[in-house]
Amino acid sequence: MPFLDTRVPAVLLRIDRNPFHHGTLGAVRSLGRAGVEVHVVADSTGSPVRRSRFVCEMHPPPPPGASAGEIVGALRRVAARVSRPAVLIPMDDASAVAVARCREHLAPSYLLPQQPAALAERVADKAELAAVCRSAGVPHPVTLIPDSPSQAASAAWRLGLPVVAKWSRPWLLPAGSGLRSTVVVRSAQEAQALYLRAEEAGSQLLLQEFLPPGPDRDWFFHGYADRSGSVSGGGPGRKQHAWPRGAGLTAVGHWTPNTRLQSLVEQLVGTLGYRGVFDLDFRRDGTSGHYHLLDFNPRPGAQFRLFADGAGHDVVRALHLDLTHRPLPVPAPLPGRAFVVENYAPLNALRPRPGGTELAWHARDDLAPGLAMWALWGAHVARRLRDRVRRSAPVAAPPRIVRQPLPHNPLTDDEKASSC
Repeated sequence: MPFLDTRVPAVLLRIDRNPFHHGTLGAVRSLGRAGVEVHVVADSTGSPVRRSRFVCEMHPPPPPGASAGEIVGALRRVAARVSRPAVLIPMDDASAVAVARCREHLAPSYLLPQQPAALAERVADKAELAAVCRSAGVPHPVTLIPDSPSQAASAAWRLGLPVVAKWSRPWLLPAGSGLRSTVVVRSAQEAQALYLRAEEAGSQLLLQEFLPPGPDRDWFFHGYADRSGSVSGGGPGRKQHAWPRGAGLTAVGHWTPNTRLQSLVEQLVGTLGYRGVFDLDFRRDGTSGHYHLLDFNPRPGAQFRLFADGAGHDVVRALHLDLTHRPLPVPAPLPGRAFVVENYAPLNALRPRPGGTELAWHARDDLAPGLAMWALWGAHVARRLRDRVRRSAPVAAPPRIVRQPLPHNPLTDDEKASSC
């Protein structure tokens, strides 16, 4: 395998405050094991990532809801500390969109793929993705964007309940709101209620045709499009378990060859002129057999390490090699390899697999993050259980006050006389 240029450090940027983002840890380990100096710009409070021996330094992230100028300012402070050009890797959609917008302001300090500034934002926006798919000839579920609560209800009936509800720009959802980027809506009233929270969500609500899940229907594809447009560093995978079920992240996935899906992805990337790391989610229609694109994430997916091949090559290393003008190696696929997120699928983490298993948190050469994750996860689960018990506990009724009648004491003849 070609050696990475270890003179060039890497800076990972994550704006999202999720302490359980195992994709960030995967990128830290992938580059750190290759000898690259890794800096992480993310919230380190309670994060297992900061325990990794491959982290050179943690840096404070931009504040929640930061403007593009604030994000650029934070990255410039990191660049001054690193003191030489670095490969910049956004690890969430908010970071990817902000970096693409501000590329010209970051380019002197950071190495970034060359692509149109608006493209990352366009593919990440769920409302725009339908038009993207039409232009590229890629199947996409029927999607409607209501303009009022009544239209939300009628759209739900028109699509046929249940339907999938998504916020077009999920990276704008405020923390603590209880809103999720994707939910399955089972009534017109639910669709109306969600629409009424659009201002709070910060983006449009869209309703989408529900494609039923089933065996062999949930797929994803991770890859890197290099400066020539060729796709490498990843491959197709099949989602076996999700968390939460039905519309969540991959808890268990397998590297599964699929030439039809590979061709569809190469067609999409080529039509768009996309450059850089990408993570795509598909669902296969059980009736037509078509693969419908559900999400296009312009950054590494959390399970990208599933596709570490026989030479240790993955999408993050491909990015570093390409941006430092090093040749990308010939792929050495490992079909059958599995990826398991231990805290979401603990029993699957114990199951041996012929193709080998990549665990999200545990690694023999980097034990501390896995141990820290279990301590943090235990506290998280206990807190959720306490909240659930508190919400389900019956509210004690106020004590009932029973007023007793005064005893009847008839007056004697002498008392009647004295009272006159």
